[in-house]
Amino acid sequence: MKALGIDIGGSAVKGAPVDTNTGRLLAERLKIETPEKLSPARLAATVAEIAAHFRWRGPIGVGYPGVIQGTRIRTAANLHPRFVGCDGVKLFARATGCRVALLNDAAAAGLAEMRFGSGRGFAGKTLMLTLGTGIGSVVALDGVVVPLELGHLPMKGRSAERRVSSSARKRLDLSWSQWARRLNEYFEVLETIIQPELIIIGGGVSSKHDKFFPHLRTRARLIPARLGNAAGIIGAALHAVPAARD
Repeated sequence: MKALGIDIGGSAVKGAPVDTNTGRLLAERLKIETPEKLSPARLAATVAEIAAHFRWRGPIGVGYPGVIQGTRIRTAANLHPRFVGCDGVKLFARATGCRVALLNDAAAAGLAEMRFGSGRGFAGKTLMLTLGTGIGSVVALDGVVVPLELGHLPMKGRSAERRVSSSARKRLDLSWSQWARRLNEYFEVLETIIQPELIIIGGGVSSKHDKFFPHLRTRARLIPARLGNAAGIIGAALHAVPAARD
C-alpha cells in the first residue's frame, strides 16, 4: 500500500510518498519553506505543489498542527487564523484532486513512532512530544494514539510552547542547559498529570538530543524519536490508508 504523506508545520510543508507496510519513504522528501502565515488557499496550493511534484494521484494524508474534529480544523495557533472552522479535507482534496485524510500533526508523528519507530512493540502508556515551532503532544496506550494540546498548558501566565518549544529556545537565545531547565519544569507537570512510562521526544531538535537530554530529569524513560522529521510524513500516509492503521 502506498500513500502520499504531507506534514504541515509552522514554517514549512514537507511531503513524500510512503510504503505504508514498511514506513519507508519511496522518494526523497520535498520541503517547501513557508516563512509567513499562508492563507488556506495558498497553503492548499503548496500541498498541491508537493502532490504535483510526485505526480501523485492516490490517497493523501495531511498532518495539520492544530485540533481536528471530523473534517474541520478548530485551531490555528501557529498558522493563518482563517483556518479556524475550515473544512480541511475539502480544501486539500479540491486543491490536489485526490482523496484526502486529515489528522493532527503530532498524532501523525505518534502513529509512525509507535508503528515503526521508538515506540514499536511498547504497549504501556507513552507520552510523545514534538518540539518545533510549537509543541505537539499525544498519548499512546496499547497502540491507540490520542492527540492532546499539552503545548497550551499555562506556565507562568503564558502558553507552555511560548516558553519551552524549540522555536522559543532560539528566539530567547537559550543555551541547551537553560532550555533543559525549562523543559524539566514542564515535564514535572506532565508526569504528575499523565504518569507516562515512556516519553518520546520528536521534532527536528530530536536529532540534537545529546545536547540537552543529559540535563533532563524525568521519572519515565526518555528516548528520542527514531524517525526524525520523517515521522509526520509517515504517520499522515498511514492515516490515509485505513488498512494500514489497523
